[in-house]
Amino acid sequence: MERNDAIKQLMQQNIVVAIGCTEPVAVALCVAKVKETLGEEVEDIQLLLSKNIIKNAMGVGIPGTGMIGLPIAVSIAVVCGKSEKELEVLVEGKDHLEEAKAWLNSHTIDIQAKDVEEKLYIECICKGKTSCAKAIIAGTHTNFVHVEKDNKVLLHKECEKTQECSGIENVLDTLSAKEVYDYATLEPIENISWIWHTVELNSACSEQGLKGNYGLRIGKTLFNDRDKSIRKEIIGRTCAASDARMDGITLPIYSNSGSGNQGITCTLPVYYYGQYLEASKEKITRALVLSHLMSIYIKSKIGRLSALCGAVNAAMGVASGLVYLSNGTFQQISFAIKNMINTITGVVCDGAKPSCALKISATLNSAFDSCALAMQDIVVDTTDGISEGDIDRSINSMGRIGRYAMDETDDMILDIMTHKQK
Repeated sequence: MERNDAIKQLMQQNIVVAIGCTEPVAVALCVAKVKETLGEEVEDIQLLLSKNIIKNAMGVGIPGTGMIGLPIAVSIAVVCGKSEKELEVLVEGKDHLEEAKAWLNSHTIDIQAKDVEEKLYIECICKGKTSCAKAIIAGTHTNFVHVEKDNKVLLHKECEKTQECSGIENVLDTLSAKEVYDYATLEPIENISWIWHTVELNSACSEQGLKGNYGLRIGKTLFNDRDKSIRKEIIGRTCAASDARMDGITLPIYSNSGSGNQGITCTLPVYYYGQYLEASKEKITRALVLSHLMSIYIKSKIGRLSALCGAVNAAMGVASGLVYLSNGTFQQISFAIKNMINTITGVVCDGAKPSCALKISATLNSAFDSCALAMQDIVVDTTDGISEGDIDRSINSMGRIGRYAMDETDDMILDIMTHKQK
């Protein structure tokens, strides 16, 4: 596979359509697969989940239900879920809500944490009257690594073995910030114009968020603030999409690296800022590719799920796009990312929930500030904090904190979340 073809495929595998928060959706996907494998009415369900999955599924709205949490998502998967729909598995939930509620009221769902090294791990066991089936998703939100029925293994893999996937993994392992920049700015425009699909879906979600009263109404409040600046308007539009999504809106959005909020964040500020600057469609297209691909690259160092909030890497992608739209250089993009590494490293993920939009707002303000500084060639000194002279080493250092150093933080967050008093 040619290098640039592998980069394109890497992007297209990480930028996909999703309906609802991707953690409960991935659990619902696993349930749907096991239900289909079982081939009879589901009598009993056991879920063994990594703590990161539990954390991100506790407080988020499930599309079309007006309810939060895993039980209703699992019930919808049982009554109408189709695994072929992947991250759109809950698309028919609104039409089957009463049936799902009835199933939930008459059945028990056993949800337990499983102590596994993999931070994205979903194991579902379904029992019927005569059979038992099991499936496991691990690594990414749609990656089935094991399927069995009545102890007969139907699928088992450690990782993808195809030549295409091998090429993608290789390009991700060897990618650099400069190659991300070169791909976004030099690749023939016809090969990257597909990125506009993210604008179409994600901006539609933003418009609905501004019209309704979703979540904490963070986006709507910022957008309608009488002291509104173009920055506040752009951040408001972005947060409005997150407000709606986390409150359970049924609209599809384009996710990034398994996260709808990251997909929203990578897309909308860059698009709206490009419009504000009256940039050409090609310029905005390349800025969008830069934002999304830079976020994918940075996220690969942190890990798919982490105690480090995904808005951090997404906003760093945005900063790259903002600098590019402002006619900045690669060096200035590096400056902006370094400034953010020394600002927002350590923003914790305490689960998917309506207030995620507040973190998007905070990290995007850092992106705008860091872009403004970078355009004046102002960058944190190498003697400051964890930033280094080399941009890739700086990104790797932040990634080590998110992937390894914050494991105990993750444990403490989940302990607090599961023992809260109202």
